[in-house]
Amino acid sequence: METLVLSTSYEAVGRVSWKRAITLLFEQKAEVVSAYEDRVVRSVSLAFRMPSVVRLLRWLGRRKRGPQFSRQNVYARDRGRCQYCSQPVTRAEATWDHVVPRSRGGRTNWENIVIACVDCNHGKGGRTPTEAKMTLRTQPVRPTRLALLFDLSWQPGMPPSWRAWLRDYNYWNGALESD
Repeated sequence: METLVLSTSYEAVGRVSWKRAITLLFEQKAEVVSAYEDRVVRSVSLAFRMPSVVRLLRWLGRRKRGPQFSRQNVYARDRGRCQYCSQPVTRAEATWDHVVPRSRGGRTNWENIVIACVDCNHGKGGRTPTEAKMTLRTQPVRPTRLALLFDLSWQPGMPPSWRAWLRDYNYWNGALESD
């Protein structure tokens, strides 16, 4: 389960694991805005509902070392598109592909991982893009920063409590009606 994080001015700035959200609460760096109705966190002496949305009480500052290597950030760097066929891929359907396969010494890092759809990932298999006769759309690089670390629009499958804080996906990405 994840927790949506709001800035001090109630703007969505990210999402963290529920464990990180609990840490922010106990360190008095955040407050609970909304909690999951059906999820309870228990310890020996405490029991409380798992936070769904928290608000930072003060700005925590940014790290200077660039974005952390994670599935979410690789997805953002590749703009949610398969790097072989350029088709949009949902976060749930996205797979990691090692450009140089691990069986050949390829590392799991920014410079060797791309987002791929399931069909392209299976088609490439344990080969390099050249061997599989596939074209890599962009060369994977370590980003210095990411403009959008996560999608700021509410989509089906996200917790309902997040909807009030995120833009409606259909409103921002749907087709416009013409006169």
